[in-house]
Amino acid sequence: MNIEGCTFCDITAGRIHSQMPYEDDEFVVFRNKLKWAPVMLLVVPRSHMTQTELWGSGQTMAHIARLARQIGDNYSPNGYRILSNFGPDGLQTQEHAHLHVIGGAHLGHYIRPPDRK
Repeated sequence: MNIEGCTFCDITAGRIHSQMPYEDDEFVVFRNKLKWAPVMLLVVPRSHMTQTELWGSGQTMAHIARLARQIGDNYSPNGYRILSNFGPDGLQTQEHAHLHVIGGAHLGHYIRPPDRK
């Protein structure tokens, strides 16, 4: 199911062009337009669902997790992060469920470490 006006639905359906290093009947992997790290890939189910639905989906979550790990191993053999953002404080900008695979360089701390006095 695709949702009108959803950017990721448009990408997975081919209505918006994106570099896709991987696709199958259930998932696509495409390059993030952000360039915070050398490798920034998004692993996205073709069917529209929310982050909460994805994380509660059992089989779908297991499949997307395996795929994200394989993509990370292939594109960032020295290490990577798999991230999933929830809500505005977690910097979620797309309602369509997805995982980020980020790597290709030393990524540093997750957040700025606390000041040490």
